[in-house]
Amino acid sequence: MATTAPMMTFLKRFTFGVLIAASLYHLYLVIHPFTPWSVFHISILDLTQVQRATHVFLIVFAGSLLSVVKPAPHGSGKVGAGLWAYVLLCAVPLWSFWTLELPLAPTLVGTLYWAVAVLPAVFPRLSKPFNLLAAALSVAPFLYLLIDFTELVNRAMLATPWDLAMSFGLVFLVLGIVQRLLGPVLPSIVLIFLLYNLFGYEIPGSFKSPGFPLDMLLGKLYAETEAGLFGIITGVSLKYLVYFTIMGAIISAMGYGRVIANIAFRLVGGSPAAPGRATSVMAIMMGLFSGSGAADTLFVSTLNRPLFERAGYRPLIAAGISATVGTLGYITPPVLGSIAFVMVELLGIPYTDIMIMALGPLVLVLLAVWTYNELYVRSAELPTIAPSDEVHPGYLQRYSYVFLPVVLIIFMIFRGYTVNLAVTLAIFTFIVFGFADPKVRPPLRKLWDGLAEGFEHLIPIGAAVVAANVIMTMMVLTGIAPKVSEVLLAISGNSLVVATVLGALFSLILGMGIPPIATYVLTSALVAPAIQQLIIAHGVPQGAALLATHMFLFYYAVLADITPPVGLSAYAAASVFQTDPIKTCVYAAMVALPKYLFGFAFLISISGMALLIVPVLQTVDTGEAIALIASRFLFTIVGIVMLAACEVGFLRQHLRPAKRWAFGISGLLLIYPETVLNMVMLVIAALLILYEFRRPALRSA
Repeated sequence: MATTAPMMTFLKRFTFGVLIAASLYHLYLVIHPFTPWSVFHISILDLTQVQRATHVFLIVFAGSLLSVVKPAPHGSGKVGAGLWAYVLLCAVPLWSFWTLELPLAPTLVGTLYWAVAVLPAVFPRLSKPFNLLAAALSVAPFLYLLIDFTELVNRAMLATPWDLAMSFGLVFLVLGIVQRLLGPVLPSIVLIFLLYNLFGYEIPGSFKSPGFPLDMLLGKLYAETEAGLFGIITGVSLKYLVYFTIMGAIISAMGYGRVIANIAFRLVGGSPAAPGRATSVMAIMMGLFSGSGAADTLFVSTLNRPLFERAGYRPLIAAGISATVGTLGYITPPVLGSIAFVMVELLGIPYTDIMIMALGPLVLVLLAVWTYNELYVRSAELPTIAPSDEVHPGYLQRYSYVFLPVVLIIFMIFRGYTVNLAVTLAIFTFIVFGFADPKVRPPLRKLWDGLAEGFEHLIPIGAAVVAANVIMTMMVLTGIAPKVSEVLLAISGNSLVVATVLGALFSLILGMGIPPIATYVLTSALVAPAIQQLIIAHGVPQGAALLATHMFLFYYAVLADITPPVGLSAYAAASVFQTDPIKTCVYAAMVALPKYLFGFAFLISISGMALLIVPVLQTVDTGEAIALIASRFLFTIVGIVMLAACEVGFLRQHLRPAKRWAFGISGLLLIYPETVLNMVMLVIAALLILYEFRRPALRSA
C-alpha cells in the first residue's frame, strides 16, 4: 500500500503533463505554418493524415491514463446486459482475426490489444492495470504509422500481417475508450456495422451485401486516407472541436464563468422568473464559447441551483429548465458544436450559412423555455430573488470586455479566416485579459489547469467522432444508405410528413444511447437521402432541400440529448439537482414542449423553411423571402406562447381544461406551416388571449 500512493501520485502528474502537452500540440499546429521551421515538412506538423493519427493517439493515450487516475462511471460498478452484449459483439471480430492465419507473433499481439481493450468492461477489477497497459500499447500503432506512413498508405489494401495487428489493436483501443467514457451503445453500433461488412452476404433480401474480408477492412481503417480511423470526420475533431474545448476550459480556469453568471443575472434579475431567465441567458453566453450541451448544463446547474432553491422551484422543473437550455450550446453561434463542423466537411457548405440557419431554432427554443418559465413562476406564485451584492449597476460595463474574443471569432470567420486560427487567437486573448485584470488574475497554475481540462473535455467527444468516422466508412463500403432510403420511402408511402416523423423518431431513438454527433452521422447517411428526395418532389430546389434536411437532422440530434429515457444533458442536470435521471429527462422534454414540434416545419414547405432563413433566401426573391421569414416567425412565436399556456395551464390566471385544449390546438395549427390556416388561427389566438386578459376585469365589474 505504501508504494501504491506514490505511484498514483506520479501517474496523476504524468497524466496532467500529457493533457497539457496535447493541448499545446494542437495550439502549435495553428501557429506552425507561420514559423520559419515550417519549411522542414515534419510529418506530425504538416501531413494532414499524420496530424489526425497523432490526434487519435493522444485521445487514446490520455483517455487510457485518465481511466486509471479518474475512472468514469461506466468503468465500474455492476456489469449489465449492455456490457455483455458489447463483449459478445467484440468476440466475433476476434474470431475473424484468428481465421486470417497470420504468423503467431502478430496474432498474439492483436489478441493482447483486444483483451486489454475489451475485458475490463465485464471484469472491473482488471480496469486499472489493463487501462495502464492500454496507454502503453497505444504508442506502438502510432509509431508504426509514423515511421512507415508512405509505404503503409501505398499498400493499404494489401496489408502485411503487422499492419493488420496494429490496425486491429488501434480499432479496439478506440472502442474501449468510447465504452469506458460513453457506455456500450456507441461501440456496439460500430461493431454491428463492422459485422454487417463481414457477414452481409448472410442477410436475405434487399439488405444483402457482398461482404468483405477482415484484412481488407483493417487495411482501409488504418491506412487509407480520408477513411477509417483518420478520415474526414476525425478531421473535424482535429480542426475544430479541440480548440473550442480548450477555450471553454481556459474561460473557466481564468474565473470568467462566475463573471458570465453574474452578467446574466444582472441582465434579467428583478423578477420571480429570474432564476430561469438567468439560466437561459447564461447558457447562451456559455454557448458562445463551448458548444457542448452536457458541459453547459453542468455549468448553469451548478451555479444556479441555489437560486432555484431560494425561489422555490420544484427540483425536477429546475433541472428540466437547466438541461433544456444547456443543449442550446449546440446551436449557439459562433461555436454551434461538433455537428456543424461535420456538416461543413461532408456537405461542403459555408460555416456562416450554418450559423445563420441555427439562429431561428435558437431563438425559438429560448422563447419556448422563457415563456414556460414565466408562466410557471406566476402559476406557482414564486417570490422574487435579489442579485448578490457583487453584481452592482456598473458590473456589466466593468466586465463587458469578456465578449470581445467572441466578436473576434465572428469577425474572423466572416472574413474568411480558418476557425481554428480564430479560436486560437481568442484563447490567447482570454489569457491576456485574465492576467491583465487584477480582479480576475488567477494563479499561473490555473492556466495549466485550463490547458489540461481543455483536452480532457475533448476526449469523450473526440473518441465518439472517431467512432462515427468508422461507422461512416462501413456504411459507404456496403452501400447500405440507399437501401435504408428505399425502405423509408416504402414505409412512408412517399409521404413527406410521415417520412419527417420517422426521421425525427429515428434521431431521438438513436440519441438515447449515443452522442449527438454520432446520431447525426447515422441519420444523415441513412435517412437524409429519402427525405431530401421527397422535399424535391414537392417542388423545392435541391440546394434548399439539402440545407433543410440536414438542419432538421442536426436539430433533432441535439434534442435527443434531453429526450427520455437517456439524455446526457438531462443526466448532467440530475447529478447536480439530485433528481431521478429518467424523471429529469421527462421534465426536460416537457419544459418548452413546442421545441419538438416546430422542427417539423423545416421540411414540410418553403414557408416552414423560413425558420432557417438561408434556404428561403436561396430560393425566392428577397422581398418575398423577407415576408415569408417574418410571417413564419410571427405564427410560430404566437403558437409557442399558446402551447406554453396550454402546458402550464396558466396565462393571466389558471385555465380551465376546455380553454387549455383551445390554446393547445390553436398553438399546434399556428406552428404547422400553412399560411392561410395560420392567419385564421392567429385571429382565433388573439381572441383567446384577449378574452383571458379581460376576464378578471369583467368579473370584478
